Amino acid sequence: MPTARETLLDTALAALGEQHWSAVRMVDVAVRARVSRQTLYNEFGSKEGLARALVRREADRYLRGVEAVLAEPGSPARGLLAVAEWTVAAAAARPVLRALLTGAWDERLPAPRPVRAGARLAPVPEQRRADAGVPSPGELLGQARDRAAALITRGPSGPSGPDGPSREGDAGDAAAVVRSCELALRLALSFVVASTGREAEGDRVRLVRDALFPAAMHQVAGVRPPMPPGD
Repeated sequence: MPTARETLLDTALAALGEQHWSAVRMVDVAVRARVSRQTLYNEFGSKEGLARALVRREADRYLRGVEAVLAEPGSPARGLLAVAEWTVAAAAARPVLRALLTGAWDERLPAPRPVRAGARLAPVPEQRRADAGVPSPGELLGQARDRAAALITRGPSGPSGPDGPSREGDAGDAAAVVRSCELALRLALSFVVASTGREAEGDRVRLVRDALFPAAMHQVAGVRPPMPPGD
């Protein structure tokens, strides 16, 4: 059963799908969530605190989503391809995530303004974490890259399992995995940033697949890409 905090965040996010953030009222969020206003303010402190919590949760969900996609059976190359495709699709469906990935906030969204200097720390641990700030687009990409690389390098059985040592390889192999993870994510983000809004989501996902799989994933798949003619 969701906690009051999760229910309030879900309600605020649903309200954001219907109107601009500036029009979302705390009292309405509390009423729709069937939670007292006092509970709402106890959890978030203010509307700005609620905005920071919404954005923090979206960043966390994105990182967990990257891990969940890579946990599916399949080769590392296909896992990274799936992460790239999922990133494009998720950003199209979730405006807050798109803003997190691109840094393009507008008046419709709950931009995470920093806590005022000298403000009292929130009593709720989750809110203190949200108030500490959210990652920039570059930081979020780096966190996703590092999580993906760690999962691919470690292998399905973990560092102590039978696949751990054999999958880790040398420093050169590990660096190649990190480069492949960053390449996959940066390519996905290029489609998120440059989307015209006219192409269908399926078309964007197919473009990512066509661009990424033939050449970019050879390193992580352990296959050398074909050399250009004359080399």
